[in-house]
Amino acid sequence: MATFQSLPGFREFYPDEFARRKHIFDLWRRAAHAFGFAEYDAPVLEPLELYKAKSGDEIEGQLFSFTDKGGREVALRPEMTPTVCRLVGAKASALKRPVKWFNIGEFYRYERMQKGRDRAFRQLNVDIFGEAGPEAEIELIALLTQCLGAFGLTDQDFYVRISDRNLWFFYLEALGLDQARVRAMLVAVDKFEKYGDDAFKGYAEQFGALDAELKAKVLAFLQIKDFESLERTLGSLPHEKIVARLADWKKLLGGLDAMGLSRYIAVDLGVVRGLAYYTGFVFEAFDRKGELRALAGGGRYDDLVEKLGGPALPAVGFAIGDVTTALLLEQRGKMPNFVQGPDVYCVIGGEAGRRAAFADIHPLRAAGFRVDYPLKDVAFGKQFKLAADSGAKLALIYGDDELAKGVVKIRDLGDRTEHEVARADVQATVRSVLSGGT
Repeated sequence: MATFQSLPGFREFYPDEFARRKHIFDLWRRAAHAFGFAEYDAPVLEPLELYKAKSGDEIEGQLFSFTDKGGREVALRPEMTPTVCRLVGAKASALKRPVKWFNIGEFYRYERMQKGRDRAFRQLNVDIFGEAGPEAEIELIALLTQCLGAFGLTDQDFYVRISDRNLWFFYLEALGLDQARVRAMLVAVDKFEKYGDDAFKGYAEQFGALDAELKAKVLAFLQIKDFESLERTLGSLPHEKIVARLADWKKLLGGLDAMGLSRYIAVDLGVVRGLAYYTGFVFEAFDRKGELRALAGGGRYDDLVEKLGGPALPAVGFAIGDVTTALLLEQRGKMPNFVQGPDVYCVIGGEAGRRAAFADIHPLRAAGFRVDYPLKDVAFGKQFKLAADSGAKLALIYGDDELAKGVVKIRDLGDRTEHEVARADVQATVRSVLSGGT
């Protein structure tokens, strides 16, 4: 008989793994709520056209796409940004601005699997619509640091690299490049960290050999790692847009500093992000040791809502993945050990004991306590081992002696102390003991 296994890159979550994933999602959700974001959801299957020429060549080549039984060209969503732009655009006139939404969902990309990257993965996606200034980036980068800091990670564990596609455009235009050459150059810049000089081959194939002086200036700009160097480099360029953009940079960095987050922030013009729709500030989070791929990434995409049929609406967002987050937590010893056991285990003697226990089990569960018991008759003595192995905090004992006296014996499975309580007092006593009372 054939043994069926999950497809490559698609994960299964047994209870222990699911508990760890839930822990990540719970803290992400708590952080997003603390920042005033509302949760939404959307289909995992979308029209293929939604991603063509919207997300960029890289993602388009990784799509799980097919023709459905209705003859429609569809794709499993590889990211959330086009979808949320469609949702917001459809009801933009009725939404109070700024729109602050988040989603935790599953996404799919057919790509080469490697450490921190699967073909099915989950992300927290957070977006702000309707705010054109850097105030939106301040809010989102602050939330990003909270989404990682909530696990006990510090600036020694991760940092956020901030760059600016607008400044790249202004700088390259000032060097004489037209729009087509600017875009090709940004593709090269995006690949430079990984491929070095080979990143410029695509530009050279399209526009001819790269001028040595131009290349030197691009590489120098790419190496800028602080705002003071950015100001010095651009100060000699008489470009009104550059002056205004540097003011935006001051507001962004000043706001993050006022929140006490400067220690997490690095100016890094080497980050431009490959997605086609980014228009302004872009940012990525990385682990300090450099052992993992990007933990999170995002940026501004002011034109995408309109391109998808909605009104002109400024937007900025980021996504953080569960795979790399879990790896980082494991590496730093920040992933808790989760006990899946019940709060209470009932030790039951005979049919009369079972009926008596059932009278307490259901109300205790309805009150929110996790209660377990042997589904079938098990030797009375063996049940104490089952209770201890279950991880429960308390055992409720319904033996013949207890039934005869009209009581239930409560055993603390930690220190093994016992006491009897009247049947009518079981629920109140369990509640008191488990909440730290006496």
